[in-house]
Parts: sequence; structure tokens; C-alpha cells
Amino acid sequence: MKTTGNTIFISGGSAGIGLAIAKKLNETGNKIIINGRNEDRLQRALTELKDAVAIQGDLSVETDRIRIAEDLKTNHHDVNIIINNAGAAFGYLLSETTNAHEKAMIEMNTNYFAIIHFTELMIPHLLEKEESAVVNVSSIAVYGSHKFLPTYGATKAALHSYTTALRKTYEEQQKLQVYEVYPPLVNTDFSAEIGGAAGIAPSEVADELFIGLENNLFDIPVGDTKVYANAIGEAMAKLVQA
Repeated sequence: MKTTGNTIFISGGSAGIGLAIAKKLNETGNKIIINGRNEDRLQRALTELKDAVAIQGDLSVETDRIRIAEDLKTNHHDVNIIINNAGAAFGYLLSETTNAHEKAMIEMNTNYFAIIHFTELMIPHLLEKEESAVVNVSSIAVYGSHKFLPTYGATKAALHSYTTALRKTYEEQQKLQVYEVYPPLVNTDFSAEIGGAAGIAPSEVADELFIGLENNLFDIPVGDTKVYANAIGEAMAKLVQA
């Protein structure tokens, strides 16, 4: 995948991992379009980017997804990469809540259903490009849920399954490449309530994504996630040899 001269849409691009990715890809010669729910935060983020554009909206809401997709296809026709980064997570103990199902529905809608729908809306447009990509920001939680994030991990496991199927669907035509990034705990406002201050810098995720794009590494574990990914890879190799 080329790493310069792209037009890239990043959901949740006004802060945290999304903004770090926006900065990295902006610095390397790409046009950036960031999305977020808060207009003030979007405008602050734009001051840290060169010639970037912001589209306000909540991708977890169907009408906003449709509006944003139409805006991109109509007013930013050169978009050839979408990065599905916006997410939702609730930190809590199952023994201390009576509405886990409500939290789970919000997480699943934002982290899974909304991404499927938005990607589906954009794929016909992406396939018109000579080279295009979908990047889904997943999580170390794919490898197992933490008791303080009891329902979040399931949403990322679902996203991983979908991403794998999407990649297999389009791998032969080679116009659309599908990447998945697996950050560990990252020091952002998003992760503050679950100890994010002990996590890695968002820029580390952005750097690893850039390397993945540059080298067509479609699965991109970051930080501690590499330990899990390597262990699984070794286990699979042993099974093949058995």
C-alpha cells in the first residue's frame, strides 16, 4: 500500500489513537479527513494538522453514517482509505451493575455493527480507486476479556472475525486491502478509567500502522499484543507440523 498521496478518512480522529494516526499520515504526505462527535474537539485537532478537513457526526447513529458516507463520496471523491477507529468501552464489574446488557449493546453497536454498515456504504466507492484500503482498529482484547471490561472484548472479537472475512472476500481482486491494528492499553482519555496512564503512547500505534501499510502487513499487533500474536503463530506452526 502506498503511504503517501492518499486521502484518508479517520473516525474518532479528533483525539487519542485517531489523532495520532492522523498526524503520522499527514506528516507523510497524505490528505486527512477526521471525524468525531464533538465539533470543538475537531476544530482543535485541525490546528495540529496541515490542510485537513473535519466532518462532525456520530457513526454509531445510522443517519449520521449515511450522511457522512454521502459527504465523502460527493465532496471528497478522492478518498481511498478509511480507518475505522471510533469505539466505545465501559469499564465495570459484572457483579456491580444491573445494566450490563445496555452497555454491551452500545459497545457492540459502535465497535461492530456501525463499522460493518459504514464500510459497506464506502466499499463501492473504494473499489473505483486504483488502490484502496480499509483499516479496522481492533484491540488486544481480541485475545481475551478482562474482568473490568467484561463485554468490550466480545465486540473486538466480532470485529476481528468480520475483518478477516472482508480481507478474504477481496484478496483476489487486489484493489482493496484490509488491515487490522491491535493496540494494547494506550494512554488516552478514552482509556483513563481503566488505567490508561500506564499504557503506551498513541504515537506508537500510529508508527506501527505506518510500517504495516508500507510493508503490506495486514495484521498489525502493537506493543504487548505482539506477545499474544507470536504465541498464537507458534502454536499454529506446531499444529501444521504435527
